[in-house]
Amino acid sequence: MTLPPLFAALPIIPVTPPLFWGMAGVLGLLILGSIASLALPILQPEKDHTNLRQRMASWWVMTVLVGAALLFGWIATLCLFAVISFMALREFLSLAPLRREDRLVILLAYLVIPASYGLLAINRYGIYLVFIPVWAFLVAPFILAVIGQTRAYLRTTAIFNWGLVACVYNIGFAAYLARTPFSQAPQAGGAGLVFFLLLATEANDVAQYVWGKLTGRHKIMPKVSPNKTWEGFLGGWATTALLVWFLGPFFLPIRGWPLAVIAASLPLAGFAGDVTMSAIKRDLGVKDTSRSIPGHGGVLDRIDSLTFTAPLYFHLIIFFAFSPLPWP
Repeated sequence: MTLPPLFAALPIIPVTPPLFWGMAGVLGLLILGSIASLALPILQPEKDHTNLRQRMASWWVMTVLVGAALLFGWIATLCLFAVISFMALREFLSLAPLRREDRLVILLAYLVIPASYGLLAINRYGIYLVFIPVWAFLVAPFILAVIGQTRAYLRTTAIFNWGLVACVYNIGFAAYLARTPFSQAPQAGGAGLVFFLLLATEANDVAQYVWGKLTGRHKIMPKVSPNKTWEGFLGGWATTALLVWFLGPFFLPIRGWPLAVIAASLPLAGFAGDVTMSAIKRDLGVKDTSRSIPGHGGVLDRIDSLTFTAPLYFHLIIFFAFSPLPWP
C-alpha cells in the first residue's frame, strides 16, 4: 500500500492492509460513538450523558496518540509506553501507604523506568527479563534495610515490587513487540502485533461491560468488583475469543490450535488484570487511581487489563511463532 505524498518524507512504517483497515475500523467505531454521545442528550434529555461525552473525547485522544506512535515506528512506540509506565507508576505510588522516609526508594522506582525501556531500546532482552523481577526486587528492600526502615517493611517492599512489575515490566512486553521485523510477522509487522493486542484487550473490556449491562444478573466477585457478573464475563470472553480467532490470521503469524490458545486465554488474562486492580483499589479505598483521563479515571485504570494480557500475549507469540527471538 502506497502512502500519500504528504507522508512520503516522514519516518512512517509501511502500512499493511490489515493495519490500515484495523485503524480505519477503530476510527469508524469512534465516529459512531461520538454521534451517539451527541444524539443521546437529544433523545434522552432527562438523563445525564456527560460521562459518555468525556469517555468518547478521551478515546479520541488515546487512539490518536497510540496510532501515531505505531505509525512512526518502534522507537516512538517505546517512548509512548515509557510515558504510560511513568504515569501509571506515579498513580500507584501516590495512592500507596508510603512514608517520607521511603523517598529514596521512590526515586529508585522512577529511575527503573528509563533503565528498563533503555534495555529494550538497545535490544538487551536477556537483561530486561531479570532487571526488575531479580535486581530491582533485591535492591529496593536492601535500600530500605540500609536506611533502617523496618516498620511495615514487608508491606513497603511488596508495594514497590508489585508496582514496578505491573506498571513497567509487564507493559514493556507490549512495546517490545513493535521491534518485530516484517520478515517474522509479514501480515502486519510489529506495529500490527501491538495494535492487535491493544484492540483485543480493549474490546474485551468493552464487551464485558456491554454484556454485563444488557444481561448481567449473577455477581461473579461481589466482594472485589460488585458490578462484574458471570453474564458479562462469559459474554466478553466469547466476543473477544471470536474476534481473536477471526481477525488473528490478518495480524499474527499464527494459525490453528495455537491461535485458539491465544483466543481462549487472552480475555481470561484481561479479566484477571481488571479484577486484580479492583482488589487493590478496594484495599486502598479508592474508585479510580486518578482523574487524568476524563470519563475513564486514571492511566492505571485504563491499562489494568493490559498488565496481564501484554506478557501473556508476548510469550505465547514467542513460543508458537518465534524461535529463537526475531530481533537481531
